[in-house]
Amino acid sequence: RERVRAMFYHAYEHYLESAFPYDELRPLTCDGQDTWGSFSLTLIDALDTLLILGNVSEFQRVVTVLQEGVDFDIDVNASVFETNIRVVGGLLSAHLLSKKAGVEVEAGWPCSGPLLRMAEEAARKLLPAFQTPTGMPYGTVNLLHGVNPGETPVTCTAGIGTFIVEFATLSHLTGDPVFEDVARKALKALWKNRSDIGLVGNHIDVLTAKWVAQDAGIGAGVDSYFEYLVKGAILLQDEELMSMFLEYNKAIKNYTKFDDWYLWVQMYKGTVSMPVFQSLEAYWPGLQSLIGDIDNAMRTFLNYYTVWKQFGGLPEFYNIPQGYTVDKREGYPLRPELIESAMYLYRATRDPTLLELGRDAVESIEKISKVDCGFATIKDLRDHRLDNRMESFFLAETVKYLYLLFDPDNFIHNDGSVFDVVITPYGECVLNAGGYVFNTEAHPIDPAALHCCRKRKEEQWEVEDLMREFYSLKKTKKFTLKRASNHGEGESVKIPEDASSEKGGKKRNSKKNSHSLLSCPSQSFNSKLAVLGQVFLDNS
Repeated sequence: RERVRAMFYHAYEHYLESAFPYDELRPLTCDGQDTWGSFSLTLIDALDTLLILGNVSEFQRVVTVLQEGVDFDIDVNASVFETNIRVVGGLLSAHLLSKKAGVEVEAGWPCSGPLLRMAEEAARKLLPAFQTPTGMPYGTVNLLHGVNPGETPVTCTAGIGTFIVEFATLSHLTGDPVFEDVARKALKALWKNRSDIGLVGNHIDVLTAKWVAQDAGIGAGVDSYFEYLVKGAILLQDEELMSMFLEYNKAIKNYTKFDDWYLWVQMYKGTVSMPVFQSLEAYWPGLQSLIGDIDNAMRTFLNYYTVWKQFGGLPEFYNIPQGYTVDKREGYPLRPELIESAMYLYRATRDPTLLELGRDAVESIEKISKVDCGFATIKDLRDHRLDNRMESFFLAETVKYLYLLFDPDNFIHNDGSVFDVVITPYGECVLNAGGYVFNTEAHPIDPAALHCCRKRKEEQWEVEDLMREFYSLKKTKKFTLKRASNHGEGESVKIPEDASSEKGGKKRNSKKNSHSLLSCPSQSFNSKLAVLGQVFLDNS
């Protein structure tokens, strides 16, 4: 853990010294470059990692720097996908963690605040991309002018289906449904255009809904679409999203899975098109753990770990039959996916093999990629040549998941036994109870926060109820929750009925039970959240 902390600061301090305010550090020349826009991206991406490492003073300083220095009114062509996961996701996560980090929050938080306004502003810049006949977004948008007239209508599947976590969070916090609406419409458009055998391809024309690249698999170009169906289902308690994923999961097992590897197949016929493992696919065991499929997850993870041990990293492409790298795809840009899966699986199993992977990762990265000014992308795992780039996800994801793997007592792993209660204009609100949902850039979203800012009229409390709450309770209370009796697979606790509004908009009774114990909301579908934040299916 301490070696991981030292890795973080070696990279972070050199970014500040040599590259800020550019997006990313160039570690071989000790300077910076803009890559995904011009947002000081590494600073936004590293912000919640600072808090996970316990550095509240630097978190507070960076929040101030970002408020003063980041401007989205710029004539820049930006990736809709990357801006969402890194900028919107990073700002939302930092906003929701800011009180924990000792930032002086404004009245009305978490339903308002400077970082939330920045996240909303960035997301609004992306909305023009969704104005297509299908509801599927363009891949690139100009932050000043919207979609360029000559913009290609071909977008990858992940670039269409990786918005629900950030956009639904934004809608719930701001009360503006437009974000969640466009994200859902895009998700459903992909679902509608799946093949007869239940698979989606790699790239689609967002104007005509015709598949341009018809390779189906779980890796690059598709990956986070599947991830967001599961995480969206958990975050929003949404049965429809989970059932979509489970249908895809059947087709993926039927057509792409061979001996615990996943290949690429033709989306209409199911015939193998590429017998290749991509490093981006290494998120899959972690995703399987979230639906409780631990045995399959571990078997696939161990396959991927053998590749790591062969090279000291995961090459971008690995030819499974030949057992070697693919030409021009021999690099490892310090990606987090295998470490991410190890972190999830270690939470589920406590298998020490997973800690060994973590140690191997620390040793490899330090030995091969550490340079005077940070950590450099490995251009070729065969001869350890380096590239002059340190991607922002190294600090956002790779270091964060490594640290969390080795830090079982981190607040992120909270099992719900400790939490904060905050008074908002919309009632009492539970925060920091755990169950965090990581976006695909490893920015943790507190799912409880989505219930803090109900702005629909029928769900607002009466003025008298609100005043009574303000006078009867202190502004913030801290509770320690005793473990309740076992309710099914995971230990959970009952929420008083008045702690969450019914859909029908019944008035809240704020007098009754205002001090009773809190618990997970009752689940509307067949999956239950265990205390570790994993979903177990009833029949598993």
